[in-house]
Amino acid sequence: MGQIVLNKVQKKFGDVEVIPPLDLTIADGEFAVFVGPSGCGKSTLLRLIAGLEDVTSGSIQIDGKEASDAPPAKRGLAMVFQSYALYPHMSVRKNIAFPLRMAKMDKAEIDKRVTSAASVLNLTDYLDRRPGQLSGGQRQRVAIGRAIVREPSAFLFDEPLSNLDAALRVGMRLEISELHKRLDTTMVYVTHDQVEAMTMADKIVVLQAGVIEQVGSPLELYHTPRNVFVAGFIGSPKMNLIEGALAEQHNAKTIGIRPEHVQVATTQSDGALQGTVGVAEHLGSDTFIHIHGVAGCDPMTVRAAGDVTVRHGDTVYLTPDATQIHRFDNDGIRIP
Repeated sequence: MGQIVLNKVQKKFGDVEVIPPLDLTIADGEFAVFVGPSGCGKSTLLRLIAGLEDVTSGSIQIDGKEASDAPPAKRGLAMVFQSYALYPHMSVRKNIAFPLRMAKMDKAEIDKRVTSAASVLNLTDYLDRRPGQLSGGQRQRVAIGRAIVREPSAFLFDEPLSNLDAALRVGMRLEISELHKRLDTTMVYVTHDQVEAMTMADKIVVLQAGVIEQVGSPLELYHTPRNVFVAGFIGSPKMNLIEGALAEQHNAKTIGIRPEHVQVATTQSDGALQGTVGVAEHLGSDTFIHIHGVAGCDPMTVRAAGDVTVRHGDTVYLTPDATQIHRFDNDGIRIP
């Protein structure tokens, strides 16, 4: 089992409260992602679960057992950091085996676990190399292998892909997701990249200033954001948030419309918003057009077909899909 339950968990540094009391349950076998802007408390929350920080109040249960006061080594968890933290003088085999050797495990069992982890992570051909002879992605896999051999109740990942280039990030993102499917073990993953959150998670936990703004599946958060913060944070490009006359027409303080739910035309039509084309990002299959001068939303982003023909400075007319408009009240909370 790998269920993790947080009950009224609070964290203060002196008089500064960084995590107000919060409740959260991560189910056994679930891939949960903590996401939010820098300084929102996501890494602190992960460190509280790991035991690297002490809770100020509240309780943490792991596998149904109270773990709030347990040292990290006794929690049955394995953590993978942003830094690989590999021993440069040791081979890949010895790096992966290190925690088991420290636990004085039988050599035959160590060899069995290292061989199995290396096979899962496609590291079998690299076991006798040293970290300096590996790529960044391979080193991160070694760090994950060192966690796998411990056979933990849950894996904790603290922004493990931040040091990789864009192509490696995509590849490792897929590898970690595949690893979760194969191992069927609880994983808790911290990132500031909402694309990683959307593509990897079973459950996303959106944090702001230590407060959980919303918990749900990626599509739940995408289609029914609880408030303006979640609406503006989840999605790439982010949701267009519009205030003023158009919002008032829909009896809301703010309305939201995703870039793919806005039609763009070069001729005026009834009810269309007018704007001026700024930068158009051509990505092949899609084009993201950034449009200035739209009342209540400057700039507005529109997702159009890859072959759309608009130029910088063109006047365009925008028509939001009325069935895809999100409404928010004066407090920024979603209106059903």
